[in-house]
Amino acid sequence: MSASLQTLQEKLGYTFRDPRLLEEALTHPSYLQDDPKVTQSNQRLEFLGDAVLHLVLTDELYRRYPDDREGSLTKRRATLTKGTFLSGLARNLGLEVQLRLGSGEESTGGRSRASALEDAMEAVIGAIYRDSDLATTRTTVLAWYGDVDRRLLDLESGENPKGRLQEWVQPVHGNGALRYEVASIEGRDTERSYEVVVSLNDKPLGRGRGPSKKVAEEAAAREALRAVESAGSSPG
Repeated sequence: MSASLQTLQEKLGYTFRDPRLLEEALTHPSYLQDDPKVTQSNQRLEFLGDAVLHLVLTDELYRRYPDDREGSLTKRRATLTKGTFLSGLARNLGLEVQLRLGSGEESTGGRSRASALEDAMEAVIGAIYRDSDLATTRTTVLAWYGDVDRRLLDLESGENPKGRLQEWVQPVHGNGALRYEVASIEGRDTERSYEVVVSLNDKPLGRGRGPSKKVAEEAAAREALRAVESAGSSPG
């Protein structure tokens, strides 16, 4: 096995007994056209890995949120298996540079294509499962996700942090309890940096910076959500 694939295994946190499974997981269908000796792409492993990932996360969410109904659990799982997240995870783990692509796919930017990375990520999960067992795969996959509560908060609040913070506050304090204030503005007109503080009934909850007031407000809301989640507190 090449040194680059050994490095990849270190990033994955898993060493393959059968390295051919990892090579197969990284083989895009287009590669078969360029190398007739290779007869199997990562499509079958992707199919398997998709099912394994859903089982691992379904079990984890079922254990972690005993009071959640089916609809809420399904929504949480969808957030954790979203294509954009999986492709980002693939990049963080180094799959992008290890993909085996056909020359045509390579020339058209296939290495950075989100769908190719998502498929490879699921295929690697399938490969780990085939090489080991469900318990090992579960441990490996959840290590990639880290703190699932924090990961969910980051992913969900990333879409609309101000809206989510408002949803957290409104049932107890009503619509007007949150206030966003610009604390400082630095830089020239074309390179300004805004600092915003979000407060609940005059008590600061979060602080954020950004190139515009809107981005800074979202950063402040995101920090406030992380703080209240970590404290396990309620808006009261």
